[in-house]
Amino acid sequence: MSEASPIIYIVDDDPAVRDGIAFLVSSVGYRHRLCASAQELMHALDDSLPSCLVLDVRLPGLSGLELQRELAERKSAARIVFISGHGDIPKAVRAIQLGAVDFLEKPFDDQMLLDRIGDALAASAEELRRRASRASLERRLSGLTERERDVLRLLIAGKTSKVIASALDISVKTVENHRHNIMTKAGVASVAQLIAWATEADGAAPG
Repeated sequence: MSEASPIIYIVDDDPAVRDGIAFLVSSVGYRHRLCASAQELMHALDDSLPSCLVLDVRLPGLSGLELQRELAERKSAARIVFISGHGDIPKAVRAIQLGAVDFLEKPFDDQMLLDRIGDALAASAEELRRRASRASLERRLSGLTERERDVLRLLIAGKTSKVIASALDISVKTVENHRHNIMTKAGVASVAQLIAWATEADGAAPG
């Protein structure tokens, strides 16, 4: 396993539970870190890697649900699978509403936990990929002129070159030249690709 491999953070104040889950995830090749508290997790978390928190609801100090809210405020890409020996419907509902992958009651089925961990890691990796795509697009589009930004906004809105020319009081040929320059700077081969990329990046294009 490389240092860039996905990582599982096992956050539980019961050493036996931590060790048991560690053995399980190690058996299928996952890297892992053991944490006895939310505070310990906050110091250990590497948010640049796809990661899953196998997180107990009841922890000393900051609870699992409070940690989930803290990570959401930090816009962490880590995804959470909750485990609990004291689970109840309201806690499970809150956890899922806040973005948890699942809420499993102890004792849980090992394969179910591994499946949910796989789902969490896939979601975390996709979030990191989306953020990287957005950052790349923003870097490329940062070199646009003000007029090119005006044209791009209208392109993303689905306007034709003729409509853009009328809106900006320029010629259709000038619009086409701006469009060519935008695509060159963005590194895309078509307007459709540019729009799809900008949409995927949640509006990274200048607004």
